[in-house]
Amino acid sequence: MHVTGLWIHPVKSLGGQAIDSARVEPWGLEGDRRWGLVDPSGEKVTARDLHALLRLHAEQVDDETIRIHDGGESILVDIPLGLPPIPVSHARQGFAPPADQDVSEWISERVGRPLRLVWQEEPTQRRMSGAHGGLVGDTLSLADAGPVLLTSEASLAQLQEWVDARAAEDDPGAGAALPLSMVRFRPNVVIDGGEPFDEDGWGTLRIGEVRFRTAEVCDRCVMTTIDPETIVAGKEPIRTLARHRTWDGKTWFGTRLVPLDEGRIALGDEVVPGD
Repeated sequence: MHVTGLWIHPVKSLGGQAIDSARVEPWGLEGDRRWGLVDPSGEKVTARDLHALLRLHAEQVDDETIRIHDGGESILVDIPLGLPPIPVSHARQGFAPPADQDVSEWISERVGRPLRLVWQEEPTQRRMSGAHGGLVGDTLSLADAGPVLLTSEASLAQLQEWVDARAAEDDPGAGAALPLSMVRFRPNVVIDGGEPFDEDGWGTLRIGEVRFRTAEVCDRCVMTTIDPETIVAGKEPIRTLARHRTWDGKTWFGTRLVPLDEGRIALGDEVVPGD
């Protein structure tokens, strides 16, 4: 098995950036989900509720700068300097410094809602919840529950077969369903090879020279039903995933990983499961 895709999402809930290699830090891939969006009261805002956020994409420019673009225009965003932190509702975060006001206004104009962009200054202070497999000392970016999300091409292919079969049940003359993009699942690491959903049972794995521990299988939400190209929400793949992959009242796809080492991983790296 090998790595076939690497992604970071510099701003939580915005479109991400495909990359060739990444530095693995204790709280996730370097540059991943260190920025987030909140409303004027500090309540976090994600694409679960505001689908228009997915029309914007963010990319890492350098250690201190990202660029956010809407397909036509873009704006550079620097790490906040000297601005007092504001209250935010991200679990176990509390406060975060905001970006310059002109950046927040630029984003707000494009999504039709007043928002503020905030920066996670110190990820070592946000502990990972034990309810999601976190151990003492595990820390987290502004990601929901785990530092690194891994998905498998074999598992996606199986899900596609299930979705196609479900579509044929609904309308025998309609043909196969539209192909599912892995982008819907917003992974950090995509791998090939193996059997579908083998990753559920891995206790540890090595990617290149970096070791990881599996924290939990990843429960999936409404964001997977939003087409990343059209931003139109439908029923799939949650509808079909729920038929085959439901337990504890949730649907599951992918695994959340905790880094055991720091180092670099890259496209083509070998993936070796442990116990």
